[in-house]
Formats: sequence, C-alpha cells, structure tokens
Amino acid sequence: MKKQCTICPHLCELDEGQRGICGVRANVGGEIKPLTYGQPCSIAIDPIEKKPLYHFLPGSNILSMATVGCNLCCKFCQNWEISQSNTDETPVYEATPQRVVELAIEKGCRSIAYTYTEPTVFYEYALDSSIKAREVGLKNVLVTAAYINPGPWRRLCAVTDAVNIDLKAMSERFYRDICGAELKPVLKSLVIARDAGVLVEVTNLVIPGLNDSDDDLRKLARWVKNNLGEDTPLHFSRFFPQYRMIDVEPTPKERLYAAREIACGEGLNYVYLGNLAVDGGDNTLCPECHAQLILRNGYLVRENNIQAGCCPQCGAHIHGVWA
Repeated sequence: MKKQCTICPHLCELDEGQRGICGVRANVGGEIKPLTYGQPCSIAIDPIEKKPLYHFLPGSNILSMATVGCNLCCKFCQNWEISQSNTDETPVYEATPQRVVELAIEKGCRSIAYTYTEPTVFYEYALDSSIKAREVGLKNVLVTAAYINPGPWRRLCAVTDAVNIDLKAMSERFYRDICGAELKPVLKSLVIARDAGVLVEVTNLVIPGLNDSDDDLRKLARWVKNNLGEDTPLHFSRFFPQYRMIDVEPTPKERLYAAREIACGEGLNYVYLGNLAVDGGDNTLCPECHAQLILRNGYLVRENNIQAGCCPQCGAHIHGVWA
C-alpha cells in the first residue's frame, strides 16, 4: 500500500519498503519512518562561527550532529559523502535524543546544531532532540536548506533558537537544474522562521557563472532586506570545486567583495564573507557608528565589545542573541 511522505515539497509516494528522494525516509508497514532515527553519522564539537552563525552566542562551542541523507542533490555539495549516502553505506553511531543532550552538557556546549547534511530529513530525531535540549536549557540551531513543508517546519521552529538557511540562488532554474528542488518553499520557510521568533542568518554560496552576476546578488540581497529585515546577517561564501562541479573555478575574491558591496548598497547592515581569508570580512561593525564590535580570525573570536546587546560607542542595539 502506497504512503505519502509529507515532510518536504517532494511529497514522495512510496510503496512498502521504498525510500524517498532523500534516501532515508521510507514506507515501513504503511507508515513513513526515518531510517536514521538515533543513528548519527557525525558528531563533533564546533565553534558556533563555523555554522556560520555570527549573531548568536559568539565564541561558544556547539555540539554538531547529522545523519546521512538529504532531500536535495546539489551538484556542489561539500558534504556529499554523507548527504548523498544512505544507511546501508555509511558507518553510524547509536545516540538517543537524551544521549545527544547528555553529550552536549558533558562537552560544555551551550547549544546543539543539526547540521552537515539536512536536518529536515531526520526531522523526528532533530525534533525530539530539540525538545529534550530545551528541557535542560540548551539552545537549538538548524543549518538547513529549508526545503520543507510549512506544517512540520513550524513545529520545528517552535523549539529552535537560531537557523542558518542556505539560500542558494534567487532562481527557480538554478534550484531545479543544480539542486533538484524549488525556490519558493525555501523563501516561505525563511519568512516562517522569522515570524516564529527564530534568529535567522542566511548563507549564499557564490558560484561563478551560475549565481554570481550583479543582478543575481542584488536580487538576493534585496529579497532578504524586504522580507527578513535589514538586520538579517547575510554570509556570502566562496565556492571551491566539489562533488559534480569540479570543473568550475573557485569564486574570484573580487566577486565576493562585489557581493558585499552590493548587499550593503541594498541596505543590509551585516554582510560577511566566508571561505575567504580577508581582513575584516568576518568582523561585526555597528551599523550606526561603524565601531568594530566583534573581531574574528576565521572561526576564532578575538574580541567582542558588545555590551548588553548594544554598541558601547553609540548605544545602538545590535541584532542578535548575545547573552
């Protein structure tokens, strides 16, 4: 008997034993079940800046976890060995939601990140772990492409404190041809997260010849400002050849500089450059007086001058979660 998975817009119709596009959600006895529940393939301690989150508990460590699988098939995926794998191909650990929370506490982490692959395909595991984390005062972070239906997304946002959402391009064609997905559901997820009170940061991987024109960059920055707000942190990340796009050259540094200039010109207050060693590209400045508030060296916070969520020079409120 066929059963439909309703987590994401693919809405896979699955026969008994059949897996969805993600490779890890299956029809088991007439019910859709995640085959990866309690079976992470990766657990690590990261600086929260690696997510990247620059406006959420800077300088803190975060327990990061993932299972195999993804409901997108991005040709440039940097974690394709696990995102495009399934439970039969990749070694996994055993860790209940309770054990995940215990590990975070044992390692001195203030939060847990559901990351590396795509947390929406291990939805139940991420949700249950997030509920357990909230019970003991830990924060929850999602690093996601946000290709998920509104109902389950709202339930997950209700126990999530911060997200970094990968907005890959402002082009349906790009999403269809490069990622095997659609743009509109991602845009809807971004707005839902903001409306739910989740701290939202956005990442865009700038890929030469595909989403890096001035018009592409301007359209994306303008959408972020108009729909999420001028204080939404936007990270432009440098592309390096990966997976099925090894014939594309790395993003020229000049395009990253141009992306930041365009986004700032569109009125965004916090624009960062990632995967790029550039002095000041990852620092946080006050949008009012331009004082240097947070100085970073890669994932290392060298200096944090924010006081009670405000700029110490002019008193302006700085968007984020700092305590």
